[in-house]
Amino acid sequence: MSDLTIAPHEHGVLRLFALDMRAEEAKFLREPGAVDQILGVDGLDPQQIDIFPVSDLEDLGLYGYLNEGCGVSVEQLDRGALDAIEGWVMVVRSAAFGGHAATLHPDAKARLIGLYTEETTNWTGGVIRAESAKPFSAPQTPPDTDKPRRVGSAVLVLMILLVIGGVLWLIL
Repeated sequence: MSDLTIAPHEHGVLRLFALDMRAEEAKFLREPGAVDQILGVDGLDPQQIDIFPVSDLEDLGLYGYLNEGCGVSVEQLDRGALDAIEGWVMVVRSAAFGGHAATLHPDAKARLIGLYTEETTNWTGGVIRAESAKPFSAPQTPPDTDKPRRVGSAVLVLMILLVIGGVLWLIL
């Protein structure tokens, strides 16, 4: 699979593009549909695309942005190459494609720098051996009696009858 081919249901992949264009052109890419045109695909989710000048990252830099901000492992990153990038960049996340397959046909002004994968959470675990984790290990309590408790209802009925009796006594 090429770096410019997006598999259906791809997840956790970031594509970093250097934008060889004036600042006005790069800012225009933030408009709806503009990134679709420059990458040669339709229907991208603009919420999953970041476009910014590297200078905005100040001391963090692209290395820190990708590692700390996007969860890309240090093993995938080349600090020297990332520190050498200047101007505007575009980060396109897999989620921008909405789970659909696509083939990118980027304009010459959008140069692919790298493809990075986000670290994922390892949800596997060992077998739980605690006694309390076994099925039906909780103490079994007998159910309460099925007889309804009518004490509250009886008191309420008695109070209503007293009020009605008091009203009738006053009327008569």
